[in-house]
Amino acid sequence: MSRLEIGTPAPSFSLVDQDERRVDLESLRGSGVILFFYPAAMTPGCTTEACDFRDSLVPLQDAGYRVLGV
Repeated sequence: MSRLEIGTPAPSFSLVDQDERRVDLESLRGSGVILFFYPAAMTPGCTTEACDFRDSLVPLQDAGYRVLGV
């Protein structure tokens, strides 16, 4: 699979979340979704990114976004 360009819709996928619930991207189409990847957990850059999303979660949700971290 090639790298997506900014603004390109993500391909459909299904994953299980931290509570063992299935999340289907297709069911979220048409709503605001922020999909971010943190490939190296517990590293400064990825931790900072994840913490920023955590700290901004309420305003993002209030603006209609769902934040998904992979």
